Amino acid sequence: MEAYFDAAMDAMSRARHCVHLLNWAFEANTLFHPQAGGSGPDSDRIGNFLIALAKNPDIDVRVLCWKSAMPVAATQHFFPFMDRKVFAGTDVKFVLDGKLPIGACHHQKMIVIDDALAFCGGGDIGPDRWDTPEHLDDNPRREKTRRDNKCFDSRHEVMGLVDGEAAGNLGELFRDRWRRATGETIKACPPVRRPRWPGKIPPAFANVTTGISRTQAAWRDYPQVRENEALHISAIREAAACIYMENQYFTSPLIARELAKRLAEPSGPEVILISTEHSPSYFDQMTMDRTRLDFIKTLTDADKHDRLQVYSPVTTLGRTIIVHAKLTIIDDALLRIGSANINNRSLGFDTECDLSLQARSAQHRAEILRLRNMLLAHWLGCLHEPVDEAIARHGQVGAALEALRAAGYCRLRPIRPEALNPAAAFVSAFHLGDPIGPDDSWRPWKRRRMARREAARVQGDVPAPC
Repeated sequence: MEAYFDAAMDAMSRARHCVHLLNWAFEANTLFHPQAGGSGPDSDRIGNFLIALAKNPDIDVRVLCWKSAMPVAATQHFFPFMDRKVFAGTDVKFVLDGKLPIGACHHQKMIVIDDALAFCGGGDIGPDRWDTPEHLDDNPRREKTRRDNKCFDSRHEVMGLVDGEAAGNLGELFRDRWRRATGETIKACPPVRRPRWPGKIPPAFANVTTGISRTQAAWRDYPQVRENEALHISAIREAAACIYMENQYFTSPLIARELAKRLAEPSGPEVILISTEHSPSYFDQMTMDRTRLDFIKTLTDADKHDRLQVYSPVTTLGRTIIVHAKLTIIDDALLRIGSANINNRSLGFDTECDLSLQARSAQHRAEILRLRNMLLAHWLGCLHEPVDEAIARHGQVGAALEALRAAGYCRLRPIRPEALNPAAAFVSAFHLGDPIGPDDSWRPWKRRRMARREAARVQGDVPAPC
């Protein structure tokens, strides 16, 4: 997130017409560039930065944030109420969005600048999000928690950055959300030619079409949208060599079933999953972490050909790294970055948005593989050359990772399936905290029947994402 915060500030400071932010969580006191002890000048806090930016009458600054439930807000310094206070009486248009089914959340995370440049991915705006790729055990720049005055855990996030038509489409998505939340229709930004990318972020792909996939629950006159689910299933079915996924949660029985089918094939693809050893919140540890064990068991039982690896990353001293990224790489063909977790609610209940691109040239394919191997090297704590060499030598990503771990690069630890006690088995069986849609949101006893119905639905052709 160090690179994201730096690039976002740089890009927003060059805005000509509009800066629009969508977030699950947004803390106005977040520093772009925290110093030792989490200190920094007030001008470096995003709330003050946006207030100063909005004083320019030519720039429209809006922040649309989920109107979170009180227990969630309490874990993030009651950000909805604090933000209202920060932006009251300023030129920043700040709105809390609660227009969705009860129990669902708006989980999209993006910044759109002039409809010409846009960030989209898994990263929210908060002091606990900032970290460097090194994930140092003792980084004095990481802010301290409000609970025990210790530094926040190391955290891994991934954000995508696009321009051109893709940025314009994300701008339209923001306007749709704003209209749904407020009833106000806002115009598209005037055209901006050749938006300047943040100086330290060179474009990795050129002349490539970017897809946008969404999740949206049916609510009032708004239809259900399950594009994220459709794209995941289609990509898994078409994978040839390697499915690589980083995600905060792995609980969706639909995705588990599709991955298990591929693992059971004699010549199917490898499956490499990266997730957090345990969730940061107690609620998620009791719900999502328990259900993940069933997800892993489903895959392990199907893995008759030794093509599955599930890891959690740790720091040099063995401390947990929170994996909050939502990233998928299929072979050298598909790259996907977004907000959707691999759980029920992200595929049909919450509001999500992912970016994806499909390789159209040898250069695109090489760049996708370079990114995947760079991420693996980042996890192992080595340069990318040993990863490239190990994959070439062993012919498989999983075998290469195991060889490198045996050689001393041991920052990836296997997550093994474990037996569930009766309480955990009950949580997992009914996917408590992880509804499929509005119908079972507060009726977990309906969830297993709905899961069977959804499984039957996707057995045939899955509609292509819009």
